[in-house]
Amino acid sequence: MAEETVPYGRKTQRPSPVTDVHILWITAGLSCDGDTISVTAATQPSIEDVLLGAIPGLPKVHLHNPVLAYEVGDDFLKYWYQAEQGELDPFVLVVEGSIPNENLSGEGYWAALGNDAMTRQPIPTNEWISRLAPKALAVVGAGTCATYGGIHAMEGNPTGAMGLADFLGWDWKSKAGLPIINVPGCPVQPDNFMETLLYLLYQVAGLAPMIPLDKELRPTWLFGKTVHEGCDRAGYYEQADFATEYGSPKCIVKLGCWGPVVNCNVPKRGWMAGIGGCPNVGGICIGCTMPGFPDKFMPFMDEPPGATISSAAVGVYGRVIRKLRGITNSTVNKEPSWRHNRNELTTGYKPTSY
Repeated sequence: MAEETVPYGRKTQRPSPVTDVHILWITAGLSCDGDTISVTAATQPSIEDVLLGAIPGLPKVHLHNPVLAYEVGDDFLKYWYQAEQGELDPFVLVVEGSIPNENLSGEGYWAALGNDAMTRQPIPTNEWISRLAPKALAVVGAGTCATYGGIHAMEGNPTGAMGLADFLGWDWKSKAGLPIINVPGCPVQPDNFMETLLYLLYQVAGLAPMIPLDKELRPTWLFGKTVHEGCDRAGYYEQADFATEYGSPKCIVKLGCWGPVVNCNVPKRGWMAGIGGCPNVGGICIGCTMPGFPDKFMPFMDEPPGATISSAAVGVYGRVIRKLRGITNSTVNKEPSWRHNRNELTTGYKPTSY
């Protein structure tokens, strides 16, 4: 394998090209399965395109997701046992749902998938991750619960729920030298996840460089900008023209929107087929792609603490800018005087009476 330097300076190895890749998608974390359901709406690319080989250059992809699988029971779980025993190589491990701290569960367990063949006892989700992660080509967190703990990890967390990087370690690397790949969202934006998976599959095929990630392990091209930078309402903010009620097309910062400080591309990308997305349909951004969600963004419907200061500062010059732009707008909405400098018609038009 060739050694390569990733964008943030760490060295890793590029996987050799392969012909078949299995995706083991575990939904047995603390989860609502919302990320799996969301991803079925992706079109860039769609799950169908990836699995049916409609995208040139990709290896053959086999998906094993309990929500989407045809197989049930032992017919489904055999792939997991094969992966554990090194008979399903290479494979990508996708984790959906937050990971509970089983040290807090006493003699029981919080989350599990399948039963141990010898003991007939449920196999905790933690155990599956511990067994499979070291053998996986890559490990991907789907949704905010899997990436940073999400709702289940908020204050008062009785299960000790956490994200993948907290469970495996932020410096953890796969056997191919890949760091954990986080694709947050509550749920994950469909095309964000599938585009990340597509990039990863191209990398596995030797057709793409090391996936660029930020320090929170998110793909940089998807999470490098804030909601505000891609929002159609941002121009109203600049002019200190804020909405005072829902349904207004103006900036909704004062209604509780955290867009100026949240890394997310939904206003640009939309939700399904380029349509929708929180601010695009009048909803406030509550920061669901951020490691601090939900605790640092509550209560959701109140104006964010920093917004009071920043919107007041914007107000100092925003109203002046709005007034000056209004004057200019009025000026440029009139034709230049040289185009018609006489009172009579000059086009040769002769009105006809009937």
